[in-house]
Amino acid sequence: MKAEESYDIKTHDGQSGGPDEPGHHPPSSGMGKVIVGLVLLLIVAGVVLFRGITARVRASDEVKADTRDLAVPAVSLTQPKLGAPQEELILPGNIQAYIDAPIYARTSGYLKRWYVDIGGKVKDGQLLADIDTPELDQQLQQARADLATAKANYDLAGTTAARYENLLKSDSVAKQDVDNAEGDAHAKKAMVDSASDNVKRLEQLQSFEKVYAPFDGVLTARNTDIGQLIGSGSGSGAKELFHVAAIHTMRVYVNVPQQYSPSAVPGVAAYLTMPQYPGRRFPGKLVRSSEAIEMASRTLLVEVDVANPTGEILPGAYSEVHFKLPSPASTVVIPVTSLIFRSEGLRVAVVRNARAVMVPITLGRDFGTEVEVVSGLDATEKVVTNPPDSLVDGQEVRSATAGAGS
Repeated sequence: MKAEESYDIKTHDGQSGGPDEPGHHPPSSGMGKVIVGLVLLLIVAGVVLFRGITARVRASDEVKADTRDLAVPAVSLTQPKLGAPQEELILPGNIQAYIDAPIYARTSGYLKRWYVDIGGKVKDGQLLADIDTPELDQQLQQARADLATAKANYDLAGTTAARYENLLKSDSVAKQDVDNAEGDAHAKKAMVDSASDNVKRLEQLQSFEKVYAPFDGVLTARNTDIGQLIGSGSGSGAKELFHVAAIHTMRVYVNVPQQYSPSAVPGVAAYLTMPQYPGRRFPGKLVRSSEAIEMASRTLLVEVDVANPTGEILPGAYSEVHFKLPSPASTVVIPVTSLIFRSEGLRVAVVRNARAVMVPITLGRDFGTEVEVVSGLDATEKVVTNPPDSLVDGQEVRSATAGAGS
């Protein structure tokens, strides 16, 4: 009995019953769960802390990268276009008549009549006007009278000299008298020649009373009218009477830029376009050049002849002359916004190894939004289209053009 009571008391104190009762657990089981829970909590806290630190480091790196990117200017890039092997050079031209002449009077008087007005077609030798010259007519009559007097005196002197020659044979007169008579005859002969030449001069002046057209053409101006006082063309008061232009062929003068002057040689084909004839072409040919570069404009003056059988092309008109010239060298075309004007000269920024390089260039033609580069730039380069003013040689840049690369 005592043994059983003692057992029961132990069982009651241990609050777990006998050793074989169901639900009995050793005292260390609860502590293990606590430890496992703490370990898991520490692992979760470590993972959270690691991810937080990693995120902050990544954000800091991104901020640094963005700051570096913002410090490097972004530029738009383009690749130059190759120029055509045969260039169509379009230049302004001044159209002039093949022959252009002002008509002046060669004698003074009053305009008696004119026969052709402006726009009239004239032929070589056609009468344009008559001039009344009463003073010249009187001078001519006087000159003819002086000639008759000189001839009479010469005839008398010649007869006298002949008589003295006959008298000298019989020693009736002295040799000196014969010489005097012959000398007087020679002097009278010279006076006859002078009077004759004066008559011819006045007759020629009188022939200028009629004004004729010097060549086939059109009358472009008439600056006189009936009754007006006409001054001689050699005097200070000379006035142009008419203006005649030969328009069967037109001369077109063009200033060709110096870089194209080696190709602008006689025989090069060309054609004209004019605003009053849209869509039409008038063929011509380069016939000659001045063979000298004009220093003021650095251009070569050339002449293009254009046939004008119908008279549609008018002298003094403006035209555009189109030349087909072979390119002296390979050229490229770039946007005009790519040009950089610096104190050291014209430059273009190209990107090599992510850095800007300032390249000196020589320009050709200007196409408005694009320009031609004849030297200094290769077609494989990447050209900055809108370079900032602060861009310098060797500066690091980044591309803002999709697919252009750096």
